[in-house]
Amino acid sequence: MDGTEIKGLSGGVNQSGVRNYNERLVLSVLQRRGAMAGSDIARLVNLSPQTISIILRRLEGDGIVMRGDPSRGKVGKPSIPMRLNPDGVLSVGFKIGRRSADLVLTGFDGVVRQQMQEHYDYPFPEAVFSLLKRGLASFIDQMSPEERGRLCGIGIAAPFELWKWHDLIGHTAERFRSWKDIDFAEEVAKFSDLPVFVLNDGTAACHAEHLYGRGKEFRDYAFFFVSQFIGGGVVLNNTVFEGNQGNAGALGSMRTTGPQGESLQMIDVASIHLLEARLIEAGVDPKLLWRKPQHWSMLSRYVDPWMAQTAQELAKASLSVCSVIDFEAIVIDGAFPTEVRDDLVSRVRRYLVNQDARGLIEPRIEVGSIGEIARGIGAASAPIFSQFLLNANAGLTAY
Repeated sequence: MDGTEIKGLSGGVNQSGVRNYNERLVLSVLQRRGAMAGSDIARLVNLSPQTISIILRRLEGDGIVMRGDPSRGKVGKPSIPMRLNPDGVLSVGFKIGRRSADLVLTGFDGVVRQQMQEHYDYPFPEAVFSLLKRGLASFIDQMSPEERGRLCGIGIAAPFELWKWHDLIGHTAERFRSWKDIDFAEEVAKFSDLPVFVLNDGTAACHAEHLYGRGKEFRDYAFFFVSQFIGGGVVLNNTVFEGNQGNAGALGSMRTTGPQGESLQMIDVASIHLLEARLIEAGVDPKLLWRKPQHWSMLSRYVDPWMAQTAQELAKASLSVCSVIDFEAIVIDGAFPTEVRDDLVSRVRRYLVNQDARGLIEPRIEVGSIGEIARGIGAASAPIFSQFLLNANAGLTAY
């Protein structure tokens, strides 16, 4: 497939225009609560059954919602629940990471339909956008004409100001600074006219957890994602809060102190790049951390002390964020094996007990559920969220 063919996809589900408020309201209810009868939706959102019926018929006609199996009560005719059509809207997510880039195709349910991954020493722009172009063309080649028409956009998740990564020197640093002048939408427009949505990678992981993971259990929570550089996100009023410049929840930049009392950030004390450094110092290939499937058990000699330090820092940070917002929970996930994640969360809970919590209500420390691919899935959710769901932090009510 050449660039012209990719460029011909600008319509798709967008031909119907951005969904109106009431349609977004209904879709948000179905996304958060699952299949529901029209009468139940009407009572929940305080709209007339006739209005809801019209909306559901329109959404069903567009292929965005579908009928479930009839539910029979004690009296009257059976009600027919409506649910989101998992394939009613499709989206591409692209995560730009320190060691690898992930490209995924997902639907309304967040399930990955197609996936590509490429590893590198450093994510230079030319290589990154080449992967996106090749991967997008490959995805589209494997899609039916109807599926192509349901593509709603491309989400790109990247670290905030990634050109400032502090450990680069010399020619590598000079090449990497070219990211500062990169306009993501302009680069993608060279080979695709699908709309582009750019967000912080930690925020993207938070979106994935909130829409498709455990986020439905909590109204307000902070989210930590431990990767090459730790990041995170903030959820308020059942919606991921991105902030005025899209950088809310930059939890990796939280202040902490080193062993000599020096001022540091969370990325300096609770990131996987520190574990990589331990391995390199010991003469162990750090690529073992990223090999699929991930197994870190043979590296426990190096992982255990790294995890002890990371857990202590996360315990302190968990209380710190609660001094600003009264979060009911702290959710922790990351780009590591599930057994490492579970052990890390258990350690954070133990360390939290010994923290000075005067004036604070201690939050629940909870395990995330999406894992390494969260940033790619969250990136793919951005076009869907922006065009089909409600943003409760933009003055709208979440249900």
